Amino acid sequence: QVQLVESGGGLVQAGGSLRLSCAASGRTFSSYTLGWFRQAPGKERGFVAAISLNGGITNYADSVKGRFTISRDNAKNTVYLQMNSLKPEDTADYYCAARIFGIPTMNGYDYNYWGQGTQVTVSS
Repeated sequence: QVQLVESGGGLVQAGGSLRLSCAASGRTFSSYTLGWFRQAPGKERGFVAAISLNGGITNYADSVKGRFTISRDNAKNTVYLQMNSLKPEDTADYYCAARIFGIPTMNGYDYNYWGQGTQVTVSS
């Protein structure tokens, strides 16, 4: 299994940027497909971005395309979410998730392991 710990959340003004990090403790990090999901109060958890084993394939929700970038550094056992041009509607708790040997799907139920989440608040 793999342990995931997110960091980098906080308060930012609209139009600003944040970079979220998710550090993994597993010894087989490169064997995991990784994704970012978010959930706002009163709303269902939604897909944000996902990345394949070697980083060659990425998928993004339409709402974040052109603004967010997912990347991974397998040597550091870390996946990142660079968030630019943030909007108030991006406010949510952000979670990283992992699935072993999977494709970077948009369905949270495909992922086996989840971090504790990090809060992102974007003010108007």
